[in-house]
Amino acid sequence: MSQHADLTPQEAWERLESDPHAVLVDVRTQAEWSFVGLPDLTSIGKRVVPVEWTTFPDGAPNPHFLDQLRTALPSEDAPVLFLCRSGARSAAATATAAAAGYTGAVNVTEGFEGELDAQGHRAVNGWKQAGLPWRQG
Repeated sequence: MSQHADLTPQEAWERLESDPHAVLVDVRTQAEWSFVGLPDLTSIGKRVVPVEWTTFPDGAPNPHFLDQLRTALPSEDAPVLFLCRSGARSAAATATAAAAGYTGAVNVTEGFEGELDAQGHRAVNGWKQAGLPWRQG
């Protein structure tokens, strides 16, 4: 797969389901994982790999991102799908991982919660709105 590829949440789910080597990396913060929820991949025999792109509560870049990614995913050839809240942090993480040698780095557009609607609610698109499996706390 080419670097900097993008998949919708539904396409990401299908890729995770069909490709035994595909991995989902959630780059949101520990607080988001705990309070908002995580994709649930148990029905396809996988688990989400959580690696913060930025830290909570200050939002500073995680200086250990690549080290933590390499520890979790030592193979740089596997398809690695990056997910965040709306697709922005995951796009940056995808580019960084690709530049570091992860040849299968893919951004999941729309993210876990999706984009904001006119009322400022994340109810437009994203993993949760697509009806894909997820769980909280």
